[in-house]
Amino acid sequence: MANFKLAAAALLSFGAASAWQTRTSFVTSPRAIQQSALQTAALYNNNHAVQTRSSLNMVVSDPTSVSSGGGMFTASNAESRRVVPEDPRGRPTMKIVYVVLESQYQSSMTAAAKRINAGSENMAVECVGYLLEELRNEDAFEQFKKDVADANIFIGSLIFVQELAEKVTEVVQPLRDQLDAVLIFPSMPEVMRLNKVGSFTMKNLGQSKSVVADFMKKKKQEDGSSFEEGMLKLLRTLPKVLKFLPSDKAADARTFMMSFQYWLGGSPQNLESLLLMVGQDYVGPVKENMKGKQKVVVEEPVLLPDKAIWHPVAPDIVFETNQKYFEWYDKEFCPEAGIDPKNAQTIGIILQKSHINTKDDTHYVSLIAELESRGARVVPIYSGGLDFSGPVEEYYYDSNGKPIVDTIINLTGFALVGGPASQDHKKAASTLKKLNVPYMCAVPLVFQSFEEWQASELGLHPIQVALQVSLPEIDGAIEPIIYAGREGATGRSVPLADRVNLLADRAMKWANLRTKKNADKKIAITIFSFPPDKGNVGTAAYLDVFDSIKAVLKQLKAEGYDIGDAPSEKEAIMESVLNDPEARINSPELNVAYRMNTEEYYELTPYAKDLEENWGPAPGNLNSDGQNLVVYGKQFGNVFIGVQPSFGYEGDPMRLLFAKSASPHHGFAAYYTFLEKIFKADAVLHFGTHGSLEFMPGKQVGMSGTCYPDRLINSLPSAYLYAANNPSEATIAKRRSYSATVSYLTPPAENAGLYKGLKELKELISSYQGLRENEGRGPAIVNSIVSTAWTCNLDKDIADLPDLETYDAKNDTPERRDDIVGKVYSQIMQIESRLLPCGLHTVGVPPTAEEAIATLVNIAQLDRPEDGIEGIPRVIAASIGRDINDIYRGNNNGVLADVELNDKVTQAARAAVRALVSQSTDSNGRVKEVKNFFDEVGGFFGGLVGAKKPWTQAIIDNGFPNVSEERLAPVMAYLEFCLKQVVANNELPGIMELLNGQFLMPAPGGDPIRNPDVLPTGRNMHALDPSAIPTQAAVEVAEDVVRKLLEKLADENDGAYPESIAFTLWGTDNIKTYGESLAQVLALVGVRPIADSLGRVNKVELIPLEQLGRPRIDVVVSCSGVFRDLFINQMNLMDRGIKLAAEADEPLEMNFVRKHALEQAEELNVSLREAACRVFSNSAGSYSANVGLAIENGGWEDESQLQEQFLTRKGFAFNADKPGMMEQQADLFKAALKKVDVTFQNLDSSEISITDVSHYYDSDPTKVVQGLRDDKRKPMSLMADTTTANAQVRTLSETVRLDARTKLLNPKFYEGMLSTGYEGVREIQKRLRNTMGWSATAGEVDNFVFEDANSVFIEDPEMQQRLLDTNPNAFRDMVTTFLEANGRGYWETSEENIERLQELYAEVEDRIEGV
Repeated sequence: MANFKLAAAALLSFGAASAWQTRTSFVTSPRAIQQSALQTAALYNNNHAVQTRSSLNMVVSDPTSVSSGGGMFTASNAESRRVVPEDPRGRPTMKIVYVVLESQYQSSMTAAAKRINAGSENMAVECVGYLLEELRNEDAFEQFKKDVADANIFIGSLIFVQELAEKVTEVVQPLRDQLDAVLIFPSMPEVMRLNKVGSFTMKNLGQSKSVVADFMKKKKQEDGSSFEEGMLKLLRTLPKVLKFLPSDKAADARTFMMSFQYWLGGSPQNLESLLLMVGQDYVGPVKENMKGKQKVVVEEPVLLPDKAIWHPVAPDIVFETNQKYFEWYDKEFCPEAGIDPKNAQTIGIILQKSHINTKDDTHYVSLIAELESRGARVVPIYSGGLDFSGPVEEYYYDSNGKPIVDTIINLTGFALVGGPASQDHKKAASTLKKLNVPYMCAVPLVFQSFEEWQASELGLHPIQVALQVSLPEIDGAIEPIIYAGREGATGRSVPLADRVNLLADRAMKWANLRTKKNADKKIAITIFSFPPDKGNVGTAAYLDVFDSIKAVLKQLKAEGYDIGDAPSEKEAIMESVLNDPEARINSPELNVAYRMNTEEYYELTPYAKDLEENWGPAPGNLNSDGQNLVVYGKQFGNVFIGVQPSFGYEGDPMRLLFAKSASPHHGFAAYYTFLEKIFKADAVLHFGTHGSLEFMPGKQVGMSGTCYPDRLINSLPSAYLYAANNPSEATIAKRRSYSATVSYLTPPAENAGLYKGLKELKELISSYQGLRENEGRGPAIVNSIVSTAWTCNLDKDIADLPDLETYDAKNDTPERRDDIVGKVYSQIMQIESRLLPCGLHTVGVPPTAEEAIATLVNIAQLDRPEDGIEGIPRVIAASIGRDINDIYRGNNNGVLADVELNDKVTQAARAAVRALVSQSTDSNGRVKEVKNFFDEVGGFFGGLVGAKKPWTQAIIDNGFPNVSEERLAPVMAYLEFCLKQVVANNELPGIMELLNGQFLMPAPGGDPIRNPDVLPTGRNMHALDPSAIPTQAAVEVAEDVVRKLLEKLADENDGAYPESIAFTLWGTDNIKTYGESLAQVLALVGVRPIADSLGRVNKVELIPLEQLGRPRIDVVVSCSGVFRDLFINQMNLMDRGIKLAAEADEPLEMNFVRKHALEQAEELNVSLREAACRVFSNSAGSYSANVGLAIENGGWEDESQLQEQFLTRKGFAFNADKPGMMEQQADLFKAALKKVDVTFQNLDSSEISITDVSHYYDSDPTKVVQGLRDDKRKPMSLMADTTTANAQVRTLSETVRLDARTKLLNPKFYEGMLSTGYEGVREIQKRLRNTMGWSATAGEVDNFVFEDANSVFIEDPEMQQRLLDTNPNAFRDMVTTFLEANGRGYWETSEENIERLQELYAEVEDRIEGV
């Protein structure tokens, strides 16, 4: 191995020293290796401070130097790329300006220019280059304009960022005619159209006929080629194409194509040939100077093959078959390097050809060296285009078609097929699934130097996040680890030592999962406990954790894992972890798996000292017995079930106020140290949504070695079971804790149904419908309806419900009676039809037929115009000549006939779905195999004899005889497909695929009702391409919601519009709805999002006031920390849109954005643009206002503390003019909130409503605004509900009541929860606590909600006992919540109730303490 380390060291120094020198192979002779090795060894020896096991100590400190100037993060500057001839010697000077996406061409272009200046008799070259991102900087952009104005040749490549493409076009287009040549290689179409080489242009690209365009189009249709793939194929077939062109055009087209070949070649020689060829043929002064002289015969392009295997020390530059490669590698290289080729793990590496062409490969060499020093074989491949699926297929299988690699690392950072331009994710995923090995996509820094990235709290540049993190995730990639930076002066890539080490370690560990025997693998199942110190061990959204662990253990055993004496029953597993289901987390009653003394802790945890700033020396008092750090859990054979510690600051009011989150405590660090270094886990399985690891402080994306998620997980492969409806937080887990996610199903949503007085009301209404004409009985029933409505507290929801004391229906008109009954009916139908996830999900248990019906009914409601599918309700409504939207409108307004009709349509749609599902239901009420009714022979013969399909017949039987079977066909075929997805069972197989080191297929996360592609679960969940939102459909829905919102507000304020609305934006909601709430913000301000030619939304335009027809409404946008992480480009979009409005010269009474920004600019003494900042969030790496944490853990004194937390933690402004940071702007945040008239949030999914989670009230600013306003008036609080096709805007108090009636107070909900036992009690208590949260932040919870909850759970002795026996800790918390609600003034009740609660509290305490 020593020999090899010497060679590795030599590689690095050689690569760096001779980057652009000509060479046929990377290492020319053994002597060169020895000399380089000695130099490198000296470099090591001079640096005693750094000693690691790594053969890569090249980058012991920051390798990059930064010049000033720069754009978004980019502190490099074009002057370092400027070459001016020292002595033109009377030669004409040709000036070249180039713009590139990445910096690897810099050294080759510089070298080419210098070679011409030194050696050419005919011309001299002045050359200057710009990185695309630098053009954001105003000074750089001004200099760029000056440079292009006196240039001869302009070259551009990979210009795929819309707003920068526009800047390039803005400068080059007017100067195009005076430039001698414009060479644009693959870029946005509008930039490609700038091409000009003599008579050759691409002016009509994408618009009308041209030989080149036709060829490209044909190739794309044949094999789905990207633009660059098409260009490459065109190069190969150039002679055929050129014969169709006139000779002068053919010469010019040939010059362009040759130029592209030289450019792809990338070496200094190739670029020198390009400049000489174009200069002598097209640049006026050079042509003039060469009159009468012999033209220089430029060398043919020196090109590497389009695809090949490359290795830095190979005697041949590349190998075109893997047989030839392994002939050399296994027989010559491996023995020399001490690698055992028969037993070594093999890592496939995907490289970018341009780095090999330009000899900018040191970062590649370093990773290869690291992997080989660990005893692994490597197979580094590249492709000339942007489709790597071909080389993967060609080089990663042996002659028998068996995969030869155990893990793949893609070092390009791009999607596997299509790179930054246009991707084919399906092709990529199927290529990777066929190979079936873990697929990692690491990221080189492109637009930042190492120092900028290290200093940035945001981490990786947002453009790179979109192109090189989001898009590869859709292919199924995991682990976006930064592994290389670039040197400021030369633009060359430099490896980042600790990151390359980590990447090598993690790749080897994933490969290990593939090669190690299952019986020898150690798996750590990690469960969560939140809030801590209660009956909450095993918390996860909608998941029955211990029942699911039981299923996973059974599967592990079946696949040969050693699970020791693990119990086979849920209760016994729970008992073994808790020791006692009544345990408290801070007592020794929780099972202690390991006690770690402080000496061992400090020795094994390299960052332990850094935690002392926040927590003092170890062991501290969290997860500690006073002397040791304590790890809770239980080991069974090779499986450990452990309890992840909590954040640690939940109950500490001072810590909750900090603007930035604290580091993990010692107990948290000790837990992960135990897993990796003492238990020696091969993988960790994080169990359910969600823990704290991924939310620990650090960069947003692109972790460094000082970010806590990175330090904690270190080299452990992590599989993370995550709820399918929460793609945003799952994405945070993927990016920040390097987890591969496995989605799980949330329980199917059913109708909430009716109970008690609400059920009685429906029966009364049914009676009224039959007797409304009867003057004796009809009015009596109406009186009963009014009385029962009052009893059920519906007076809060029906503004003109008649007074109980004075009203008698006998004295009323029939129309008015219908109106009253219609409004009551509309309210109870809202409650009855509200979707309600029932119970908890167990991993690996697919829904029953009944549960499948519930899901499909909701899928069937929605129109899907993009797929040509009408929802069943629309088809039914059309059969009676009605539009479903009109029926919804009448229903919402309480029109009795429409409420009845809406109910009837809903029942008919349900019957149709039931008819479809019943075809495939077995005797156990489950769907094992979906019968394909559309292909059934019986269905065909049935059609011949005129029989209706069962679903059509069901609708006819429900009173709609004219329904069109033809119009139903698309939606029913779609539902049949969805049924197959709903009942597919891939969760356990998905977990096992990851633990067995296989490729897990990607799938979108989100709401399975809006997007059934989320199903089946058990796949690696991803978010969406952030540049794709908001979609056009989302914009249309948003405009409709904004119209309803403003109508409601104008109606209630004598026609006056609100001046400012406070908005909350969530990551998951915008993924599920493709950006609806983001589009609402833009719609209110009166700006329109615009998509570029690749369909990416990255610019906005102002809608003229005359078209808008109303004032521009000001907004204050509070983005969740997760939204900030996922959609920073959309924050940029909003900020630019709001500033457009603020700077528009319009009357102030028609532009409230400008009105308020002008006032704030004066008040705060800042510019108008700065005063117009309206997009806020947490500081980078921090999440939430901690209001939820305070309320869940009782860690708050009074409401002012909660409000201060909100203002401190959420007051970081995003500013598109300074986009590299989140800047604390508390004064501006307060000044903007002070003007707010309305607070607004969106509810877009039935699965997560406003009392299911604390997030909604955590970010609600209602009382904050009230405290800041001069008049102390509470703003109106509204919620948009788009959970069904019938979107509505309700007040917050209406929404809280609806949520309480359908969940907390609904027997269907609480009995469903109680049926799951221990976890169920916790779920009920969580909703009670979250309801109180709304009292604290908005004061919008009616007294009857607490009173009725007290009646259900406390007054009933039988219910009391059930809760106490099932989970005494959660029941104690419930009693505490009632007492706290009363003590804080949110609930007025009788002395008797309070005394009962106080007695109960003492009783439960005794029970828990074992008294």
